[in-house]
Amino acid sequence: MLEEMIIAGFGGQGVMSMGQLIAYAGMLEGKGVSWLPSYGPEQRGGTANCAVVVSDEPVGSPVVTRPSTAIILNNPSFDKFEPRIRPGGLLIVNSSLVTKASGREDIKLIEIPATDMANDLGNSRVANMILLGAFLYYAQVVSEGAVIESLKKVLGEEKHHLIEVNKLALQKGASFVGGRIPV
Repeated sequence: MLEEMIIAGFGGQGVMSMGQLIAYAGMLEGKGVSWLPSYGPEQRGGTANCAVVVSDEPVGSPVVTRPSTAIILNNPSFDKFEPRIRPGGLLIVNSSLVTKASGREDIKLIEIPATDMANDLGNSRVANMILLGAFLYYAQVVSEGAVIESLKKVLGEEKHHLIEVNKLALQKGASFVGGRIPV
């Protein structure tokens, strides 16, 4: 198994934390992982993306040029990364914010109104977790249990009260694409 992915959006949308969660979860499951962040010049509102690799083998390079999966949270990221997804790959889009349409027929497209769904949960900041839940269900690269355990590290102790809403968001994303996340 080799999953090479790009997660991209504006700073503050949880792009980096999504990548960290996948990487930490992979480590907990004994997989080879890498996480390579890339920031625009602004801390909030600028562009941000990260490359994540999860493999059954040691990872040779953290650089991802032709991702098997892209999770896209804004239009500039869609423009940059949608053409780079390798044929047969997966594109997950936050359709609440991304207004662009993919014309590619050689990839699987999942459009999720994640921001709207997060607002329905009462916390707009968990839109990223809804997208992550859909990815986890569809790709089954790491388990929900490992992601939940990783949340404790990524969120830090002062934010552990947010774990429950994040778990709910993960399940909401998985339900949107057809089921529950394997634990």
